[in-house]
Amino acid sequence: MAKKRRRKKKRSSHKAVWIAIIVFLLILVTAAIIIALNWKKIVKKAEDLLPSSFTYPTDYEEFVLKYSKEYNVDPVLIFSIIKTESGFDPKATSDVGARGLMQIMPEAFNWLKFHMNDNRDITFDSMYDPQTNIQYGTYFLSFLMQRYDNSIELTAAAYHGGFGAVDGWLEKGIVKKGAFRIEDIPKENDMTAEYVRRITKAYSRYKEVLKEKKIIKN
Repeated sequence: MAKKRRRKKKRSSHKAVWIAIIVFLLILVTAAIIIALNWKKIVKKAEDLLPSSFTYPTDYEEFVLKYSKEYNVDPVLIFSIIKTESGFDPKATSDVGARGLMQIMPEAFNWLKFHMNDNRDITFDSMYDPQTNIQYGTYFLSFLMQRYDNSIELTAAAYHGGFGAVDGWLEKGIVKKGAFRIEDIPKENDMTAEYVRRITKAYSRYKEVLKEKKIIKN
């Protein structure tokens, strides 16, 4: 009888251990699912709590300032594009083939090389080079800013969705240069609308960071 009781106790203890393990694993899985579903909100909250200089870096400052002066583009906007496009990863490659810090597409590279009259012996692979990528991306921003009367929002929309699309919105009166509203962007272009929101947020933060670092005055 004593042996049977001992066996029962052992079995009971084993069951308790397994139940505890299963409950623990279920908690972990549930927590992982909750985190996955709310990841964007968690990251956003973390960015709001952390100092701007930590979550909004200014890597490649030398190249940004060099080409911002050369092409007369606000360095705040350049940093905002790099942060949003690649998170400062010079080797970033998108699902559709965009490359580098400012995520230049193959057709954009060819267009820019021609309009910049760049006779250097470089190929699309050069978009993985930080300096060349920033030069090309900044030149494109300069072109867009001139096209849209220095509107950061319209420039951001064109950088993401193409200036042909933005030109079409303007021609149809869907959006207006002097009174642009993100809400006016057509619903089928919701990804571009979200992109513009992200750029405007990054622009606001980078303005603070660059002032703190005395990279800009105003």
